[in-house]
Amino acid sequence: MREVDYIVVGLGIAGLCFAEQLENHGKSFIVIDSEQNTSTKISGGVFNPVVLKRFTIAWKADEHSIDSLNFYRSIAKKLNIPFLKETAVLRILSSVEEQNNWVVASDKNELSAFLYPDIIQNDNSSIEASFGYGRVNHTARIEPSYLLSSYKEYLQKENRSITETFDYGKLIDQFSDDTLETRNEYPIRYGDISAKQIVFSEGIGAIHNPYFPKSYLIANKGEYLIISAPDLKLDHILKGPVFIIPLGDQLFKVGATYARDIDSYHTTTDARDQICRKLEKMITCDYEVVSQVAGVRPTTKDRRPLLGKLPESPNKVFLNGLGSHGILGAPFLSKILYKHLENDVELPKEMNIQRWL
Repeated sequence: MREVDYIVVGLGIAGLCFAEQLENHGKSFIVIDSEQNTSTKISGGVFNPVVLKRFTIAWKADEHSIDSLNFYRSIAKKLNIPFLKETAVLRILSSVEEQNNWVVASDKNELSAFLYPDIIQNDNSSIEASFGYGRVNHTARIEPSYLLSSYKEYLQKENRSITETFDYGKLIDQFSDDTLETRNEYPIRYGDISAKQIVFSEGIGAIHNPYFPKSYLIANKGEYLIISAPDLKLDHILKGPVFIIPLGDQLFKVGATYARDIDSYHTTTDARDQICRKLEKMITCDYEVVSQVAGVRPTTKDRRPLLGKLPESPNKVFLNGLGSHGILGAPFLSKILYKHLENDVELPKEMNIQRWL
């Protein structure tokens, strides 16, 4: 029987960041992951602390975005892989009013570190931006699939990874309601592994978890197009009606859509047409659609994450509901969850999974 401090189920961005917290604190753990597509893998990977539709700070980003960026820098250094590219995000401004709103927003305390106050003029004839751009500081792009596969390979070399679909029927919880002195130190059993606690970071896959309250999650489907546009000549992330994200070799990722009425997890022609219409408001050059991808984000009705335990499951922990800002928030949330589990630091109510009980 192999004894570890934690079993982590799921290796999307949430599971990866929590596993990294465990390693950084010298905890033993094993990650169980099926290698199925996650929302992380198909995401744009944009690290952006600002909600560019309204020129407001993303939730808690003023508190944690710099630390989160440093967190990814440390992983890139440890794995010695270039999955992180620090690059500007430019927001197309569509009117004089938006120009004024940008300047006003850049002077606010919570935004001044992130919004460059001067309007940048457009000199790219392939882009429609007659009112120029606003520039966001402390932004980057992560190659999510590259990061996840490289981290999985690292864990495999360390004998900390199992590739399989988690079988809930094999999970045994030997927790006792007796005094702490008589409780089993490793009450969680899964096959030949014993653990003190199990952390489920399954994203939308939690809908199959019998211990997870299904009503807490809202599936939000997103689709992206990969396009080839040799004349676009764009080397930064551009935000207008959609994001245009440079991938190299004249390829760009464009999107994403947001859909709660989900018939399937597959790509759709409706999403393709929607993205193309928005893209054509931003660029004037020719392009070709090379491929299309789809994924489902785990969102919640109050747009806040789901951390912690349910009363009936004191050894079963959840890290979910990161939504469309998972890349930005995962390092911060995994740190909060670790402190809660190991140092008994109370979870803020707005992110505690028990808030709706």
